[in-house]
Amino acid sequence: MIDVMAVRIDLADVSDLHQVLADHARYWGERDLRALHLTALVREFGSTCLVGRAEDGIRGYLFGFVTPDHTGYVHLIATRDDTRGTGLGRTLYEAFTETARRQGAVRLKAITSVTNEGSIAFHRSLGFDDRVVEDYDGPGHARVVFTRELR
Repeated sequence: MIDVMAVRIDLADVSDLHQVLADHARYWGERDLRALHLTALVREFGSTCLVGRAEDGIRGYLFGFVTPDHTGYVHLIATRDDTRGTGLGRTLYEAFTETARRQGAVRLKAITSVTNEGSIAFHRSLGFDDRVVEDYDGPGHARVVFTRELR
C-alpha cells in the first residue's frame, strides 16, 4: 500500500509534464490521451496545475485553470496505477479547489466520456452533479459534464 501522507502536492512545471507523458501508460493504461497534455496549459496556468510527488516520482496530477466566469475547470486528473484508491485524487482535488477559490472560483467543472465509469463514480463521490451533454465535443461526441458549486 502506498502512503498518501508521503506525497507532497507541488505546482507542476514543464519537466513534470514531460515525466507524466513519458509514463503515460501508468496513468491512463491503453487510452492515449497524450494530445490533451498541453505544454501551454502548464506554462500559462501553472498556479492551478498540481502534481503529487513522492520519492518514487509523480504519483498523480491535476491540470486545471480558472475561467473568466469564475469556474475552476479540471482539464485532467490522473493517479498512477500503483496509487489508485489511496485518496490522492481527492487530495489533489482539495488542493485545486483551495487554489481556484483563492483565484475567485465559485464553482468547479470537469468532463469525461460517457463510458468512463471510474471517473463518473469518482466525481460523484466528491459531490459533483453530472449530466450527459450530447455533441459536447462535436457531433456524436457526448460527454458527462460535472459541476459543483463552491460554498
